[in-house]
Amino acid sequence: MPKYSYDFLVIGSGIAGLSFALKAAEHGTVAIITKKEMMEANTAYAQGGIAGVLNKKDSFAKHISDTLEAGAGLCNREAVELVVKEGPGLIQELIDYGVQFTHKNGELDLGREGGHSENRIVHAADATGFEIASVMVNQARNHPNIEIFEHHFAMELLTEHHLGQKVKTLDKIHCFGAYVLDEKGDQVKRMLSKVTILASGGAGEVYLHTTNPPVATGDGIAMAYRAKARIENMEFVQFHPTSLAVPEAGSFLISEAVRGFGGILRNSDGEAFMEKYDDRKELAPRDIVARAIDDQLKKRGDDHVFLDVTHLDSESLKEEFPTIYDTCLKYGIDITKEQIPVVPATHYTCGGVATDLDGQTTIERLFACGETACTGLHGANRLASNSLLESLVFADQAFKRSVQFFKELDFNDEIPEWDESGTANTEEWVLVSHNRQELRQVMWNYVGIVRSDLRLERAARRTELLYKETEDFYHRTKVSVPLCELRNLVCVGYLIVRSAMQRKESRGLHYTTDYPETSEQRITTVID
Repeated sequence: MPKYSYDFLVIGSGIAGLSFALKAAEHGTVAIITKKEMMEANTAYAQGGIAGVLNKKDSFAKHISDTLEAGAGLCNREAVELVVKEGPGLIQELIDYGVQFTHKNGELDLGREGGHSENRIVHAADATGFEIASVMVNQARNHPNIEIFEHHFAMELLTEHHLGQKVKTLDKIHCFGAYVLDEKGDQVKRMLSKVTILASGGAGEVYLHTTNPPVATGDGIAMAYRAKARIENMEFVQFHPTSLAVPEAGSFLISEAVRGFGGILRNSDGEAFMEKYDDRKELAPRDIVARAIDDQLKKRGDDHVFLDVTHLDSESLKEEFPTIYDTCLKYGIDITKEQIPVVPATHYTCGGVATDLDGQTTIERLFACGETACTGLHGANRLASNSLLESLVFADQAFKRSVQFFKELDFNDEIPEWDESGTANTEEWVLVSHNRQELRQVMWNYVGIVRSDLRLERAARRTELLYKETEDFYHRTKVSVPLCELRNLVCVGYLIVRSAMQRKESRGLHYTTDYPETSEQRITTVID
């Protein structure tokens, strides 16, 4: 078998992984693992933009305050201050890479979204993530120290477990790389590294309706959990209030910036209902808006509400939101003349692999950043457009920390090559697609925007059964990407349910009818 050994192994090709890779490549060799093409990551689908203090009217104090308020008392203030203060400089780095943000009158055009007290969202029209990803992918492809592995699926993190050592006897667990499935070559590669970065995105696919692309199957979180890393706050799943309610559109996202631009939410009677739920109306944080829409749908028996922008200037709408305008038009909706049917959909995983302020996980030599990580920034609810910012800052923090020590480390060549003896191809692949669909339906029905003890208990029973079936199938079957994704989704579903059952209060994105009040205690849900 050829040997694959790199100073830095980056799992994921979104803004977090690319940002780290481009900096680390100035100091050592880098491998980027991505399970599809480089552009197929959540970053490329991000419409709104990046929050940053970039004008004189704004201040760090305001951005910090807005983030803490949205986080419902569960943010790590140190993490918030770090991200807000480091943000402007890292946004400038993107501009230096060649990212073309939207300008007006010679200055950056700064938008405003729900929960923000000032205009501070730098964007590239309504396709910010695509612009950023395009530029950074091009930089990575042309860097001599970066090797890119597309259609490669990271299956397992390599630790002392693969040397036959029991975790309970270890003072510390270390990560030595990963087993990676080469989908096209139909082989599993042992990839060794001195430092490994989990930047594989979130887990939106665990729910039936999501704004995420199909690759968002929680792979990094599941791998880290199996390797015994600490996982935090998985119950806080953000539902975007406004995905396009057209079945053929695949939960296409209608950016929060549309409400920031002046869009009004209306029910089927044409009533603007947000003032009943929050004084900030359409500019309330996402969890409040999503629950308001959910309440309207349940009370009225409707399957969607409407986002009305017909009162706004049509040419300005087309200029600000060209992708949204064109996509809606493709489905027969002219947003300048007709209201947009919208419904909440799973959007962002606020919990994840616990890290410190350097992006270091509880496993040595393993860092996490982006949606895979739980850094303490988001708390119980992510403030709009803070996610790309967090990715930049913690990728930078992880780079600065890991570059200090990676030269002192060696590759662990004692890790064995992948052994698939005892497994076989099977004709039972219908089990994979069936179990994936069943899991997503269970999570949507019982672990959604509004929860209860009864719903969570039902979800726990069903996810446990799915777990047993999937693990049995995995251990006797030749590995494949669909099977590994199912295994990861079931794991993440279990983590969300277990975390939700531990939290006996309603806070931020976790709302339960059995405990509607918010506790005075500040509790972090921990699973390890």
